[in-house]
This record gives sequence, structure tokens and C-alpha cells, in this order.
Amino acid sequence: MLLAMASTVLPHLNRPASWFHALSDPTRLEIVVLLSHGERCVCELQDALVAAQSRLSFHLGVLKHAGVVTDRREGRWVYYALSPDALDGIADFARAVKPGKHAGSCQAACCP
Repeated sequence: MLLAMASTVLPHLNRPASWFHALSDPTRLEIVVLLSHGERCVCELQDALVAAQSRLSFHLGVLKHAGVVTDRREGRWVYYALSPDALDGIADFARAVKPGKHAGSCQAACCP
């Protein structure tokens, strides 16, 4: 007999889910790697990725919406940078769910 699993996402998992969704694409990971060396103008990212402006804008939008990157406008140029707060949050989440940290804490009747 199969038991139905609840599919409700706990509210405190919405932020990590957003981060991991944003980081689930190789192009977006490449953007993160490029930005790990410091702030970059959108034209620098476009050249480094050999990407069309519309494609790059889409990926940057996903990263920005998730809070992984920030942007600032200087004249007609837009500069992107990684968000230290988001990176800290991702690292904190990964440490909190590291296997073995909660060993023996299961209290469910299904676990002998």
C-alpha cells in the first residue's frame, strides 16, 4: 500500500527553491562563474558567453529575480554582480541539510 505524500512546500523553502532553480541552467552557472571574478558590464558577459542579447537578458533576469545577482545602471550601461547575501544563504542552506547532521532524529512510526 502506498501512502500519499504531501506536496506542500514549506514557506521557508521558497527562497532556496528559487536559488536552485536559477542555478539549474548551465548558462546561468557560467554567468555566476564569470561574476565570481567581480562586477561585469552586460556587454562583457555577452562577449564572454557569445550569446545573443535577448538570451543573456533572459538568463540574467532569472538570476536577478532569484536574488542571485544584482544590477546597477551607469549611463546607458548595466553592470551585474553576485549577491553576497544570496551566496551566503545558499551555503547556509547546504550546511543545514548536510547528510548525517540529523542522524537518529526520525520519530515516525514507519521507522524501526
